[in-house]
Amino acid sequence: MNEVRPAADGSPAIRVLLADDEAMIRAGVRAILAAGRDIEVVAEAGDGREAVALAQAHRPDVALLDIRMPLLDGLTAGEEIVRTAPGTAVAMLTTFSEDAYIARALAGGATGFLLKSGDPHELIAGVRAVAGGAAFLSPKVARHVIDGFGARRMGRGATARARVEALTPREREVLGLVGAGLSNPEIAARLHLVEGTVKAYVSAVLDRLGVRNRVQAAIVAYEAELVPETD
Repeated sequence: MNEVRPAADGSPAIRVLLADDEAMIRAGVRAILAAGRDIEVVAEAGDGREAVALAQAHRPDVALLDIRMPLLDGLTAGEEIVRTAPGTAVAMLTTFSEDAYIARALAGGATGFLLKSGDPHELIAGVRAVAGGAAFLSPKVARHVIDGFGARRMGRGATARARVEALTPREREVLGLVGAGLSNPEIAARLHLVEGTVKAYVSAVLDRLGVRNRVQAAIVAYEAELVPETD
């Protein structure tokens, strides 16, 4: 069994709740995450209702939820975890990439959407990203979002630009970096700010835009053409 180590910067291991109704799937995902060495699965659930209870009890950094589960599906469970276990980021883990699932998951507060069929490194990267406050979409999922968004961009660009006019120049800069997928520590380093200040800016941006999470804010950033080129 691999020893769970702190992250390279000395921060504590990322604590994960894993929920899937198939024990074999849970075992496989747990093994993949263990390879990350800085990730620890602290609880496992076989249905959505149990996932909510365990999230409330353990307050993990990330709840990794299958969509199709008995008693309570992963989408509903994710919404409940966002509501009752603040501080726990929700990421969906599924074989399905239909637009309806993506839209509801993101609207419900999820900041990650990962495919079981994806690259193991992608799964680890996704967990790390959402734990760090960033959004992460599997490339196939991102393609769905971008295609759908691109078809509507011309009509929504003006609306998005009007929405961001309410932001200060610094808030627009932060929003653009959120759209680029940067985490709070990365934004802080980029803008030479302390992380607490960045958190305050992000919170203000979400509030002013009337969006629930960073993914929804990122879409506004793209529509308003605020996303900069990143290294």
